[in-house]
Amino acid sequence: MATQDFAASVQGVSIRVTRLDAAGNLLNGAGDSYTTSAFLRTSFTPEYEEGDEIIEKSADGTICVSYKAPDTLKRITMELAICEPDTELTQLISGGLLLRKNYGSYASPDNKSIGWAAPSVGDDPTGRGVALEVWSYAVADGRRAATHPYFHWVFPYVRLRQSGDRVIENGMLANTFEGYGLGNITFGSGLDGRWQFPVATERSYSYARADWAPTGLKGFYRWFTDSTKSVNNKSLTSNVATLTTSAAHGFETGQSVTISGVDSTFNGTYTITATPTPTTFRYAKTATDVPSAAVSPTGTALRSKGYLAVSDFTSQGSTSAYNVPGNTDFNADLPIDFILASTEDPSA
Repeated sequence: MATQDFAASVQGVSIRVTRLDAAGNLLNGAGDSYTTSAFLRTSFTPEYEEGDEIIEKSADGTICVSYKAPDTLKRITMELAICEPDTELTQLISGGLLLRKNYGSYASPDNKSIGWAAPSVGDDPTGRGVALEVWSYAVADGRRAATHPYFHWVFPYVRLRQSGDRVIENGMLANTFEGYGLGNITFGSGLDGRWQFPVATERSYSYARADWAPTGLKGFYRWFTDSTKSVNNKSLTSNVATLTTSAAHGFETGQSVTISGVDSTFNGTYTITATPTPTTFRYAKTATDVPSAAVSPTGTALRSKGYLAVSDFTSQGSTSAYNVPGNTDFNADLPIDFILASTEDPSA
């Protein structure tokens, strides 16, 4: 693709909606980023402020001065329509409270999101806003492009609220959100470092061809970027390898890590099974025991960009008062309450 292959954007593949903090930074907690392909459409319209027009006429009525200032882009207006009453995505986009029920026990909770409550009168339904990313297919010459087969659309700061009639009838309940979008330079390279043009996020929207899209995902995920750490110690006991890094690694259980430069026993790609300390991690490795020994010269452990599915997230302890934007006692320094847990005893 020397210059471009003139591919068209055809069909929506998936969207990722990520909660922002007060400064516009992307949040990456358990209930902060939602990915799904279950959306109907995402539409946006550039909105311009018309420039002032100045006209002066001479005494005989003819125009002697005529000047029109240029129109300027103010923001974009947006609409997002989803396929179903998705409680978690609805709360993430337009505030309110996520209603959750424990289908397990107090000792072993199995919480599921089963409903949603609208924002209270006076609440700000859009909160601190979200970042919206959309992927679509890149189609050239009647087929999906072989190189960079997706378009990656970035809307770094969006404030949306529910819109339109909510009709319960013999048909699908429409779920539409509308609002506006602005630039947000703190979006940077995104949650997983895949957006390669961070300076462009000062603009209200941008897009670029991509070789990846989050296909087949639905729900909350935590995302992470490439990270390489030096390995300075190794050991293997009862088919469990333990490596030590020279600095805190930030790795997590379930992530994939590629080991190189240690030795033939430890090198390879594995799934992390435990992180006993900030500088050690473990993975399964069937081999003869290796006593603890220094790695010299040091090897490397590469945690590649990826994601972990969120199995559960908990309430912030809301009772009758909620810390949400718009409330008179809202405290921006405290976590926003967005979950209301059922009071039902699951063992009763």
